[in-house]
Amino acid sequence: MHKLELKIGFISTRLSGTDGVSLETAKWAQVLREEGHDCYFMAGELDTPPDKSFLFEECNFCHPAIREIDSGCFGSSIRKTEISILIQEMKVKLKKGIREFIEKFELDLIIPENALTIPMNIPLGLAITEIAVETGIQMIAHHHDFFWERKRFLKNSCWDYLNKAFPPHLPMVQHTVLNSSQDNQLSLRTGVSATIIPNVMDFANPPAAPDGYADDLREALGIGPEEKFILQPTRIVQRKGIEHAIELTHYIDMDAKLVISHASGDEGDEYSKHVVEYSKLLGVETILCTGIVGEKRGLNSDGKKIYTLSDLYQECDLVTYPSIIEGFGNAFLEALYYKCPVMVNNYSIYHSDIGPKGFKTILMDDYVSRKTVENTEKVLNDPSIKKEWAEINYDLGSRYFCHDIVRQKLNTLIMNNFGT
Repeated sequence: MHKLELKIGFISTRLSGTDGVSLETAKWAQVLREEGHDCYFMAGELDTPPDKSFLFEECNFCHPAIREIDSGCFGSSIRKTEISILIQEMKVKLKKGIREFIEKFELDLIIPENALTIPMNIPLGLAITEIAVETGIQMIAHHHDFFWERKRFLKNSCWDYLNKAFPPHLPMVQHTVLNSSQDNQLSLRTGVSATIIPNVMDFANPPAAPDGYADDLREALGIGPEEKFILQPTRIVQRKGIEHAIELTHYIDMDAKLVISHASGDEGDEYSKHVVEYSKLLGVETILCTGIVGEKRGLNSDGKKIYTLSDLYQECDLVTYPSIIEGFGNAFLEALYYKCPVMVNNYSIYHSDIGPKGFKTILMDDYVSRKTVENTEKVLNDPSIKKEWAEINYDLGSRYFCHDIVRQKLNTLIMNNFGT
């Protein structure tokens, strides 16, 4: 049988760092390369291989013109004419860039990564949509966060653009979503059908054993040998429900410190200030990993060691994941992968798509109850529970959320348009 070898281009606002879109894109690209395809990347910020990359600054939602469009489209129901003109001008620039990307690498297939989903860059979504119509190039849209899942996008002056491109309903665009709720909502709202492809981890290849590099991590964070290291492995954004992690750390009857791995990122710092103030109010020492946690090990500008997120997972005693809203739950899967016990809120997608698989967790149902605290203390005081849960959870992760799930479903989507 002839084996397809396609040239596949990923397009997004940003493909760099440890945000969910960048991480899942890397996993898809790994799977596609293993299947014999070549992968290329276009975005406004990239940390992908230079010879496979096409940097185009206007893709970035941080570009000044895109920020101006964002402020002109959301929060009001009236759009100024100048904003409409600017959107069209930026769309034309982006279409030109996408055409150059396609021609430079002779692409067969485009995978828009959240660019046709959340309207962080309206001109980019419009440009991809029009390129699809004008060229007929096949696309597999990878949707992570729809605009109707984020309150700030619901009051807007751009329904005309949202209805056209977020997402588009076109014969050459196949759609994938993270969970069953998104699948239902997409069908109800747009008439578009989708394939569910959840977030995944490479459970077939367990993480390497600790190599000694992070033996001094607790000391670097200021965590004593008898204190519990509780990890909140997310950005500081409101939907992560970090107040609940602070409350849990406060209530448990043992010395503990809470470590938050990432800064607030692109969603402002008001909530970050609230987290710091709330920690002080409850007397919880909350440590922000500014400057000492990065994507790669090394030294920072002060000559201090930089640790990775993997180091944090392998050294912590407990992971907290009290999210209020999630498209899926990358950090939850990472906790399973590194065999960490995890306290998780029973958010809607966990309740419908993840929890029923049988995972062993400390479950919180929208608030930190006495039972949540008691179960946390039980797990932290009994290493045998941690070991038992780790094995059960890793096995379930390997069955339901592994790379082979992505492989099977992407192969089917590709076969739909290119045959075998």
